Amino acid sequence: MAVLLRSTSSVEARPSLVGMAAADLRALFEAWGEPGYRARQVARWLYQQFVFDPFEMRDLPLRLRERLATETIALPLEAVTERSADEGLTHKALLRLSDGSLVESVLMRYPARDRSRSRRTVCVSSQVGCAVGCPFCATGLLGLKRNLTPGEIVGQVLYFARRLREIEGDGANLTNVVLMGEGEPLANFRNVWRAIEILNAPDGVGLGARRVTISTSGLAPRIRELAAKPLQVGLAVSLHAPTDDLRNRLVPVNRRYSIAEVIDACRAYVSATRRRVSFEYAMMRDVNDSLEQARQVAALLDGLLAHVNLIPLNHVDGSPFEPSPWSRILAFQRVIQERGISCTVRSERGNDIEGACGQLRARAADTISRDALG
Repeated sequence: MAVLLRSTSSVEARPSLVGMAAADLRALFEAWGEPGYRARQVARWLYQQFVFDPFEMRDLPLRLRERLATETIALPLEAVTERSADEGLTHKALLRLSDGSLVESVLMRYPARDRSRSRRTVCVSSQVGCAVGCPFCATGLLGLKRNLTPGEIVGQVLYFARRLREIEGDGANLTNVVLMGEGEPLANFRNVWRAIEILNAPDGVGLGARRVTISTSGLAPRIRELAAKPLQVGLAVSLHAPTDDLRNRLVPVNRRYSIAEVIDACRAYVSATRRRVSFEYAMMRDVNDSLEQARQVAALLDGLLAHVNLIPLNHVDGSPFEPSPWSRILAFQRVIQERGISCTVRSERGNDIEGACGQLRARAADTISRDALG
């Protein structure tokens, strides 16, 4: 399935409404000579009704709708294509930003099972490309192009919030947001945090902070900064190796912030938030999947409120790494669990549309755009 929208015109000079908190909207309308309550009206349309056409904001006077349509943009991105997988439970969107840059986001729907409730999670990008350069990650092969703005980050959430209601009906709402798409969120921390504040605010999206998770390759100072923030969002750390020698190769930022520094920062996070840290570990055949390495991971996390999430490596063109055999993944898991550390194997989504972990990179974007737009 592909959902095609019109191409984005050049709108860089116009302010984006999505990405403005209620106070920002109020300042805009007061500068226009409008009453302050217009901010609440527009925020409700944008962040709770997911309406981005000013002419559909029915409680605004026509003159204001016309001015919004000509002097601002509501949503600073548009879909080029959308593909689905997993019998329609996973959707990946290629999104064009106002400057022509492209990013990808993924919606994952999980039906209720046994004791678990249904979840609707959107995985969003924080940068165009990524500077970390992990050799097994498609995004890392792109290099960093630029940071995303708060509006571009929130806009990905709103795009799929609207799509979810189109798919499931008016009562459907997102339950979780994970910043695990393209980019290193903590390298764009100021914009990411402003986006989180908008997602959390009652006059914004109204999503609980505990339903938001930031993933990082291990920027230790920023982890400490996150620990000091008033909103207790979740933290996931891409570990992928138990020793500095190996992690220097797999996660190059380790040359700047060693495993010991990252673990110390995680202890500070746990102490401040009382929340456990999830450690992501991509399983690579004959690289990081031995039983001895499992014991090293367990020793590294001993005494820390932690969860290990084993990720079967996903195929990435141009990467020399291969996924571990399933039997080796399960053996690795048992070693960690036997040492009293919570450990699960991630059930991957969207692999056949390159929407799984480590696969996002807006590949062949020019060709996709031309095909999609005819």
